[in-house]
Amino acid sequence: MSAPASSPPTLLRYIWDHTRPQQIWVLLIVVASLPTYFMSFDLPKQIVNGPIQGRGFEQPGATEHFLRIAFDLPDWLGGGHVTVFDGFMLDRFGTLFALSGVFLLLVVINGLFKFYINTYKGQLGERMLRRMRFELIDRVLRFPHAHFKRVKSSEIASMVKDEVEPMGGFIGDAFVAPAFLCGQALTAMVFILAQNMWLGLIAAGIVVLQVFIIPRLRRRLIVLGKQRQLTARELAGRIGEIVDGIAAVHVNDTSNYERADVSARLGRIFDIRYEIYQRKFAVKFLNNFLAQLTPFLFYAVGGYFALQGRLDIGQLVAVISAYKDLPGPIKELIDWDQQRLDVEVKFTQVIEQFSVDDMLAPEQQAPLPEPAAPLAVPLRVSQLSVSDDAGTHLLERVTLDFYPGERVALVGSANSGGEVLAEVLVRLQRPGGGRVSLGDTPLDEFPEGVTGQRFAYAGPDAFLRQGSLRAALLYVLKHAPLRPAQDTSAEAVEARERMRAESLRTGNSPLDLQADWIDYAAAGIDGPGQLLGRIRQVLGVVDLLDDLLKLGLRGVLDPRRAPELAERVLELRREFHRRLEASGRAGLVEMFDPERYCRQATLAENLLFGEPVGDREFNLDTLSSNPYLRAVLAADGLDAALFEMGRAIAATSIELFKDLPPEHPFFARLSFMGAEEIPEFQALLARVQGQAYAAATEADRRLLIRLTFAYIEPRHRLGLLDEPIMERIVAARERLRRGLPAEYRDNIAFYEPDRYNVAASLQDNILLGRVSHSVPDATAKAQEMIRTLLEEFGVEDAVFDLGLDFDVGTGGKRLSAVQRQKLGVARALLKRPDFAIFNRPLSALDVNEQKAIVERVLQQAAGADGHPFAVIWVVGSAQLGTLFDRVVVFEAGTVVEQGAPAELLQAQGTFARLAA
Repeated sequence: MSAPASSPPTLLRYIWDHTRPQQIWVLLIVVASLPTYFMSFDLPKQIVNGPIQGRGFEQPGATEHFLRIAFDLPDWLGGGHVTVFDGFMLDRFGTLFALSGVFLLLVVINGLFKFYINTYKGQLGERMLRRMRFELIDRVLRFPHAHFKRVKSSEIASMVKDEVEPMGGFIGDAFVAPAFLCGQALTAMVFILAQNMWLGLIAAGIVVLQVFIIPRLRRRLIVLGKQRQLTARELAGRIGEIVDGIAAVHVNDTSNYERADVSARLGRIFDIRYEIYQRKFAVKFLNNFLAQLTPFLFYAVGGYFALQGRLDIGQLVAVISAYKDLPGPIKELIDWDQQRLDVEVKFTQVIEQFSVDDMLAPEQQAPLPEPAAPLAVPLRVSQLSVSDDAGTHLLERVTLDFYPGERVALVGSANSGGEVLAEVLVRLQRPGGGRVSLGDTPLDEFPEGVTGQRFAYAGPDAFLRQGSLRAALLYVLKHAPLRPAQDTSAEAVEARERMRAESLRTGNSPLDLQADWIDYAAAGIDGPGQLLGRIRQVLGVVDLLDDLLKLGLRGVLDPRRAPELAERVLELRREFHRRLEASGRAGLVEMFDPERYCRQATLAENLLFGEPVGDREFNLDTLSSNPYLRAVLAADGLDAALFEMGRAIAATSIELFKDLPPEHPFFARLSFMGAEEIPEFQALLARVQGQAYAAATEADRRLLIRLTFAYIEPRHRLGLLDEPIMERIVAARERLRRGLPAEYRDNIAFYEPDRYNVAASLQDNILLGRVSHSVPDATAKAQEMIRTLLEEFGVEDAVFDLGLDFDVGTGGKRLSAVQRQKLGVARALLKRPDFAIFNRPLSALDVNEQKAIVERVLQQAAGADGHPFAVIWVVGSAQLGTLFDRVVVFEAGTVVEQGAPAELLQAQGTFARLAA
């Protein structure tokens, strides 16, 4: 599977090429197991004919040799009888128990052989499955970028994860199973023939029928299996499309069309699978019938021979015992052949899907032994032409030179050609004609290690791997493991060596993921101690520092890992509230006080007076169902009071908002009820109309009480919280904390004035309260004060560091589009490239914001951090082109003019028209 041209024609050949020594070894084990297997057939005959029926023990006190080893020499060696070991003399009972013991020993030995063979081939199969999956993913990494426009990511993932899974089960059996099963079947057949030719011929005839008929009946199953695989893969791709396009589904009300589409696909899969079941069990019925026909013939024909004296009872018992082990191997051989054909189809289909033209050679992606040296040659574009799959010309005979340190703007309307050129320069598009070169060397001849390190690219769609913001930023610096892993304990070293050896054994990458991959030199720093400062620098260029600070303040700090920082936060808390008092702005934040109700906090926050730990017992969604909390509320009838309060909230909210469209901004203030829940609460109010708390159902009680938990009087202003009810809530808070059962004590981190709350965010720990909903811009004012204090207390870097731990989500979707685009530009700057290509990277920002960032990026490109580099920027507005040294104007895939911005403006050509 190393390359399309050299791909093995069959799965068996692929398996043999990669596991030849292991297959030969296990085949030798199979051969070694057959003698004891044969002996296990012969021993029952000896037991029945000897000690049980008395052959050799006709006289009282007779004895027989046990374990005697003797043989006759052939005539060409002079003949004669040789006795190696005369054995033991045993009477009838002794012989019975000795032979029975040997039979048990043979059972154990045969079982151990099977155990070893099955374990070995299982390990072999898993190693080959790992190899196959790695090679498929390796091919995906080497696909030309244009190929991804024609395939669905979910289908590729389905093939790698699911479609090769059956191959893993077959790989271990590919050669071992037929050898082992054929050996067992032939051993049993030879033994039967040795006892009686006619019984042997009967068994052989039935086996021939099974081997001839059953596989032919199963051929239709192979076709159906292929159809099932294709339809299931298409369903996976369709589901992936629905997930990716869910916004379009909701916006255009096409959910029912999607349901119909999925239903039709599931219907086709059902029909295929149902036919498979019918045919499979019909074949199974026939196979079982033929297998059971043989014992019938053995009993009838063998019994007839026994009555005639042509077959002794021991032989008949031995034949029947041997035949018991014959249908199993035959059936498994037939199943093996069926599985072989099935996985061969899957293997062929997978190879076809992963054999792509113009795939990168493995050498192009091999890690470089040393970091790539800086590039001091121009980037040349000569007679470049590019067309899309439909044959439309995207670029026509473009010739340009980009010099080190030069700053060039590519200007034009959308899809005029600049975007395509930017993609060609970083090899995301393949030229249809002409070439791109670094100096005099074609760009395609450079490995990705050079272009990936010395080029940077940022486009409008910045994809981020799921993980922390820090990992997303540092991703561009991880080209190869540069320093060994920090954990040098004997156990860790041994584990890494074991993983490396296993990786080499299965053709996987031996590179250590736990090593330090970060190229600090490429970022312009000496080591990890300077990394945060460098990150802050590039985030400052793209105006992300405030965002990072907010993320840090929203982060949760573990005081056990940073006890000094937690202490500093407590000091900062005290100073924060002291300054609020001193400045006369105490009303900006209402602190949590154990003795009184915090009006700016939700009712649930006042009731728990702490942060829930975990997502099970005390989060807002399940709080009204918690039995302990309900008992606390019921102690003084507070549950009934909250029920009535919830009924009032529901009635008022529905009356005010029922006629508003779902997207109305008023629903943003209605934190306890969404627009989609209004019909549900309308039905609930109808059910409980005129009912007291005791008469309502438990489900209705929970729903209405849950409404009250998100209520904040200054925010919602429904006039439902008066002093008596607040005092009752404070009293319930004390009962809740005082009587908290042991199993719940780790589920709530209570607020305490002089302690750090381990479950609260950093900002909540500083505030120890809630920002007022009555003061305009209270949140912004509080955060500004906090930021000032962070600088004064010297903990700003620690907060930024905590912000870098923020999980960006799948594809960075927990960040806004603006944040993702800014992060894409920051990553390009972090690696300090020689050529930075920006392809409309800030399209989500307005022109003024873009201009500010472009100016700062160009300052960096001029050498503000000591490393000047070339910038090629596809600008979203021609006005931004005036910031660059040179402007290249595109129209319809061709260069219509280029030069210094001032000269082009003066010439009153296309650039002047676009910039006007």
